[in-house]
Amino acid sequence: PANATESYLNIPAIISAAEVTGADGIHPGYGFLAENADFAEQIERSGFTFIGPSAEVIRLMGDKVSAIAAMIDAGVPTVPGSDGPLPDDEAECLAIGRRVGYPVIIKASGGGGGRGMRVVHEESELIKSIALTRTEAGAAFGNPVVYLEKFLTNPRHVEVQVLSDGQGNAIHLGDRDCSLQRRHQKVIEEAPAPNMPEDLRAEMGKAAVDAAKAIGYQGAGTVEFLLDASGAFYFMEMNTRLQVEHPVTEMITGEDLVEWQLRVADGEKLPKAQEELTINGHAFEVRLYAEDPHNDFLPATGRLVHMRMPTANDHVRIDTGVYEGGEVSIHYDPMIAKLITWDTDRTSALRRMATALNDVQIVGITTNTGFLANIARHPAFVRG
Repeated sequence: PANATESYLNIPAIISAAEVTGADGIHPGYGFLAENADFAEQIERSGFTFIGPSAEVIRLMGDKVSAIAAMIDAGVPTVPGSDGPLPDDEAECLAIGRRVGYPVIIKASGGGGGRGMRVVHEESELIKSIALTRTEAGAAFGNPVVYLEKFLTNPRHVEVQVLSDGQGNAIHLGDRDCSLQRRHQKVIEEAPAPNMPEDLRAEMGKAAVDAAKAIGYQGAGTVEFLLDASGAFYFMEMNTRLQVEHPVTEMITGEDLVEWQLRVADGEKLPKAQEELTINGHAFEVRLYAEDPHNDFLPATGRLVHMRMPTANDHVRIDTGVYEGGEVSIHYDPMIAKLITWDTDRTSALRRMATALNDVQIVGITTNTGFLANIARHPAFVRG
């Protein structure tokens, strides 16, 4: 059935499919089930290998409060804040706000995807904002716990791809800049992050590897950092799964991250050591969506009457699951495709992206293609 809970989020049906097909392991993709600790647990209990970290680690890093505590223990820089759940006592909350300094952001411990967050600019707004965020968090995530952090004005969002084999070996495969966002959702990702001093890049990579080792991580994961104008960086969260934007890392390293996931899940050691990995060139990814940029990015539905994508080659990659004549319905995420371009330097890779977006033809449904093409040519983005 089209309803998500009866189809791709139906855990018993997925396990049943694995039994029927004689599978050994189950890869959770990078959707809602990928960071579902109960799903990982049920797979292992059913005798299959979960291709990802342990349920215990997923729970630890899925709860933002426990994740921050683990990073503090590991010596990874964290954003100044409450360093734990906000208490019920209003006077204590006000004292924390004064210590951290305004503006601050209230975050749901179980939140994600940009939901369960509220920025507070003045002390007079704090108590009301905490109450509202708790209510929202309880309704959306079944967990009313919230915490407080310093709100960093206009930081960059830089994440580091890590891989660990659970045998004490962990490496990083460079970084990605995902600063261009709307409603906390990524619009364009690129690798490596532009205008980044090499010593800072190395420091962030080491912090990400330290984080993975400290929690006994296994498989592919992403450590996300906020980077301020002074060059200071802070742990934001860890995604215990493959990211939607993993192709840009594959393009600049020449490594297949899914193959690495499968090898590690099968008990092998990491295929390469840190010193054997190299970064070559630059890559961008955009997400082609069925949505209307001129109407507050409202998701669009309808039939893909005509669809043509750029020709895939060494410079252009297209990841998609839709087809001409197919329908974009209300039941699923409105992403049509991911378009990825690579070249030897950032300017050339971005030029290829602008050209590739020109070659996208989609008729029958409103898309964000023109919006993305405008960004790819925008002077500020071209400058990095």
